[in-house]
Amino acid sequence: NSEVNTRRVQNVEQCFGSSGQSLVSFGRVLVGEGVLIKMCRKGPKQRQFFLFNDILVYGNILIAKKRYNKQNLIPLEEICLENLTDDTQLRNGWLIRTPSKSFAVYAATPTEKSEWMMHIERSVQDLLEKSKKSGPPSLAAVWVPDSSASRCMSCGRTQFSLLQRRHHCRACGNVVCRSCSSHSLKISSLKKGAVRVCDQCFVKLSSVEYYEVKGSENGIDEREKREEREKREESDSSEDSDEDLSNDDY
Repeated sequence: NSEVNTRRVQNVEQCFGSSGQSLVSFGRVLVGEGVLIKMCRKGPKQRQFFLFNDILVYGNILIAKKRYNKQNLIPLEEICLENLTDDTQLRNGWLIRTPSKSFAVYAATPTEKSEWMMHIERSVQDLLEKSKKSGPPSLAAVWVPDSSASRCMSCGRTQFSLLQRRHHCRACGNVVCRSCSSHSLKISSLKKGAVRVCDQCFVKLSSVEYYEVKGSENGIDEREKREEREKREESDSSEDSDEDLSNDDY
């Protein structure tokens, strides 16, 4: 029933209040909704997810089933799913990957996981068939949570602390120290300018010899000039803004 569906979509829109985008659109259908655990930069957090036939929407839970904020909207045609195997701590998970943002989510049960993945994949396939489009050519890296790296994942020597800040490589998602991420590159899938990358990815993506990267005076100058900008970038990508740990909560 189109009227019933319209009311359901309007209700979701109202739950996000004036801070969220308008969700009512001709032909848009609410497929399902539920709470999933999203792996954010600062660790796992509960998020409310809404699957429509053309977009995936999620946000922070303020009052269960009544009020949400920090709305995030992902076009389904950009989404690719990847299964995650269970480990001792995290179960029933999968990756939601897009060109600009990728992250892991976890359901409460295997059945819930199976249903979420099935409905998302079916909705994506239906949308691509109707639009005669193909999936995204490239996908953003999944950021490693801060809590998973006490040392630099590149050099293995730097111990992170209040003085030794964590940085994320936008190409591979690893947590690295300042010395091992002194360069920036423009990554085509990310809709922004040059972003921080680790030295290994800089070598791979720009075909520069590793010893030249580590010894480059330009790299040192570049690092110093970018420090304030990258502090803001790291802050913007924190979990609280639900941005980039996943690449924009990440």
